[in-house]
Amino acid sequence: LAKVYHTHLCFASVYHAACNGELYSRPFIESFEETPMLVAVLTYMGYGILTIFGYLRDFMREWKIEKCHIAREREEQKDFVPLYQDFENFYTRNLYMRIRDSWNRPICSVPGATFDLVERSSNDYNWTFEYPGRVVKDVINLGSYNYLGFAENTGACATAAGEVTVKFGVGMASTRQEMGNLDRHEELEKLVASFLGVESAMAFGMGFATNSMNIPALAGKGCLILSDELNHASLVLGARLSGSTIRVFKHNNMQSLERLLRDAIVHGQPRTHRPWKKILILVEGIYSMEGSIIRLPEVIALKKKYKAYLYLDEAHSIGALGPYGRGVVEYFGLDSKDVDVMMGTFTKSFGAAGGYIAGRKDLIDYLLTHSHSAIYATSMPLPVVEQIITSMKCIMGKDGTTIGRSRIQRLAENTVYFRRRLREMGFIIYGNNDSPVVPMMLYMPAKIGAFGREMLKRNIGVVVVGFPATPIIESRARFCISAAHTKEMLDRALDVISEVGDLLQLKYSRHKVLPSLDRPFDETTYEENKE
Repeated sequence: LAKVYHTHLCFASVYHAACNGELYSRPFIESFEETPMLVAVLTYMGYGILTIFGYLRDFMREWKIEKCHIAREREEQKDFVPLYQDFENFYTRNLYMRIRDSWNRPICSVPGATFDLVERSSNDYNWTFEYPGRVVKDVINLGSYNYLGFAENTGACATAAGEVTVKFGVGMASTRQEMGNLDRHEELEKLVASFLGVESAMAFGMGFATNSMNIPALAGKGCLILSDELNHASLVLGARLSGSTIRVFKHNNMQSLERLLRDAIVHGQPRTHRPWKKILILVEGIYSMEGSIIRLPEVIALKKKYKAYLYLDEAHSIGALGPYGRGVVEYFGLDSKDVDVMMGTFTKSFGAAGGYIAGRKDLIDYLLTHSHSAIYATSMPLPVVEQIITSMKCIMGKDGTTIGRSRIQRLAENTVYFRRRLREMGFIIYGNNDSPVVPMMLYMPAKIGAFGREMLKRNIGVVVVGFPATPIIESRARFCISAAHTKEMLDRALDVISEVGDLLQLKYSRHKVLPSLDRPFDETTYEENKE
């Protein structure tokens, strides 16, 4: 039975379009197909069986029947307060170790569209690894955050970074407030502000610390932080370090956010009922595990309605969204002045390292003297600075070429094509149609390691993710699409994914998209499979 779902519908069984259509200048479609009941039951059973065998193996280790490789307390310290929490390590010992070979794989080349992988093996069930010295060549890279393809060792960026390394060296050996502030740092910050269309910006050497060290400078005791339940660990840590009261709203759910905002205004602080000193909303542009895009027009509308502040983390969306790569604000055609604190990283689309905070000049002036990351951290190395400046100028077209614009366009085309093909094959795919982060659901614990191994056998490098990084029944593979991927690479990868999907029976979707070479942007046709 063929069904047509239009994007203006507020509720659909698979696709969810924005209900507040008047706030959106373009269709907003996200897919979160429900986990099939049988798959959910089998997934819980799989974890249950692994847990039972885990306790059995722990019993055998306790009686020295099986050797234990994990760190343990020394015999003479058994009566001390335990240094290692045994129960907390249960998952690591008995579940993670079984599929540990799927992570931390060492590569020995540039993490571009393809990479070279150091081969390794284990003779003790992944407790230790041996390296025979062989290299797997030309593995297609579907795991790195190389959205615009600037992670490369040739071209203008690599040349500029090399020249700066020769002239200035690598390390700064000082903080920005002492002897580590160079003219190139100042130029970078002016360029970032110009790129984002804001008054001022400041750069930091580490993306994680940009969140975790700056949020405590912006909020404190007596303040309320409203955080999306799927926010990155750096946002969560920053909120906790601030000492503010933290309340969590459902992922991308504007009704949940408005309920918390209304309650905060009506009831104020606990016990005293005094008004909150400040209400700060923490959200991300693209959520890196879900592939979803923040409903920014609605968040801004709520922020204005309830007089709150908005902190937007664009780690994955800057460079990857918008016709000119300016992120989720440009993607929705909004004014950057409506976002109080704009944060992003240089680690993804710019092929470098570090992060930035951007906004009004008085905000940046305040952070210069109150942010631990600005005061105590060593300056960003100049080769990294030069990589960012060169790649950003390329994106903006200031290098006199259209290379940056063409890469943004190619990334958008690759994303739409890759997502559509996976859905046509029958896989359950999460996230927004325009998100280059593409989660494909695996569900069962045994299939996490199996999928990663089978893909690598066929020369495709992927990232697999499971509990506790995801809900226990929502293990997944996460593909990251790049402008550096050619259509031939994507077709090769898709053929392999389909082959492995058939082998491991991963095509769970009950809504198979009808193949089409020319599908309208605002309409999608489905064929509902009989169960």
